[in-house]
Amino acid sequence: MEAVAARAGVSRATVSRVVNGQATVTPDIRETVMRAVRELGYVPNGAARNLVTQRTNSIALVVSESPNRVFSDDPMFSTVIRAASLELEAAGRQTVLLLAGSPESHARVENYIGGGHVDGVMLVSSHSADPLPGALTRLRVPVVSYGRPAVPVEIPYADGENAAGAERAVRHLLERGRRRIATIAGPLDMVAGQDRLAGYRDALREADRRSIVAVGDFTRESGATAMRQLLEDDPELDAVFTANDLMAIGALYALRQAGRSVPGDVAVVGYDDIEAARYTDPPLTTVRASHAEQAATMVRLLLALMEGRPVEPVIMPADLVVRQSA
Repeated sequence: MEAVAARAGVSRATVSRVVNGQATVTPDIRETVMRAVRELGYVPNGAARNLVTQRTNSIALVVSESPNRVFSDDPMFSTVIRAASLELEAAGRQTVLLLAGSPESHARVENYIGGGHVDGVMLVSSHSADPLPGALTRLRVPVVSYGRPAVPVEIPYADGENAAGAERAVRHLLERGRRRIATIAGPLDMVAGQDRLAGYRDALREADRRSIVAVGDFTRESGATAMRQLLEDDPELDAVFTANDLMAIGALYALRQAGRSVPGDVAVVGYDDIEAARYTDPPLTTVRASHAEQAATMVRLLLALMEGRPVEPVIMPADLVVRQSA
């Protein structure tokens, strides 16, 4: 920096203001300094800059799942990571991906964030026993959540219309004359699983129909297993609403193995509208959840929070997409 200042004929403080993007430098001085920077090949020392600005320009994306789950065939995770990273990149920030699917990783992530390595935190896939939301709020670092937190903490969040979307799906089945409508619920320690099950039950209660429930874990294998259980428990069921599309794909496989036609014998509705939903046999009726836009909204909430602006939870719409399975 001293060499740049000497080459440009300005003070070291002026060089610092230019390379840090401050607006208190005239355009001609800025151009002179930047010419010297280019001629000398000067690269700012990031660690030193962080000490001065008290910023790292890094944001932690904390996913409370194991690596096997995050890097599985569930496209929700890759969609959220990609959309959040692109939104942060546009804001001049970088993403630090932290996986927290075990007690050991919880402690590691808490220590890393508490060490001042990031300017803010985004939480994804929170479970009711997850200690991180409460621990991170005590660290006084800006925190937002992808989805309503599964624990009672005051954290801004971007979520979808989970209960309302599930109600739309079940009403669609009722309107098409289905009477014995089962559900394959998601994990009940997650808000999305709880809310989609609540929406299913509310719609059936209004129609004076009983609930028929099996529980999966958002994987296609659990959807197939739950579908076989439902058929064994109630062979007369004529529809099933699944809490995500991967479980619906598993349910379609189990129904085909059992000799049941879709939608002739059993109508199937999923949730998420992943790309594969258009290519199942038959194509899957589902509830569209905009994971990419929800992730981008989460980033915008965090950036506003870091700037000290007031933020409120944002709920994204969920629309029914009707295809041939129902």
